[in-house]
Amino acid sequence: MAKAPGEPMSVVTALVRASFLVNAAYAESAKEYGLTPQQGQLLCVLMAQPYGMSELGAVLRLAKSSLTELVDRTAQRGLVRREPDPCDRRAVRVTLTEQGGELAEAFYAETCRRIDLLPAGLSAEERATLAALLGRVVLDNNVPVVFKDTEENGEAVPAR
Repeated sequence: MAKAPGEPMSVVTALVRASFLVNAAYAESAKEYGLTPQQGQLLCVLMAQPYGMSELGAVLRLAKSSLTELVDRTAQRGLVRREPDPCDRRAVRVTLTEQGGELAEAFYAETCRRIDLLPAGLSAEERATLAALLGRVVLDNNVPVVFKDTEENGEAVPAR
């Protein structure tokens, strides 16, 4: 049975419903930039650094075949490229092209703008509390860095 509006939700319900909000904002941004949400994720991950395919698969939590298809489709659009890994001649790293870097920055900024609107009804103190609590959940669960951190003003800060 659904709860009345304004009645507290369980943490599970709140997290699941919040993930739908974030996913929808992400998908809307991706569509605006002609990307799939997965391509948007790939570009955001690669903003921090190039990754080897196995590392990238672990970060994005994709099977090897799914990752290969994603990288192939994104490379065909000229947004990423494979390059030799300087530490292992048998391996390749995936990196952003100049065009991919520019698109990644624009997509990232728009996605941040959209997601920042989600808690617009919260005070600055409530936003800080929400960020602190969600940050603990993320760190406690060893979530890989898949999106650069931002300050409240939307400016990117170094990944932690």
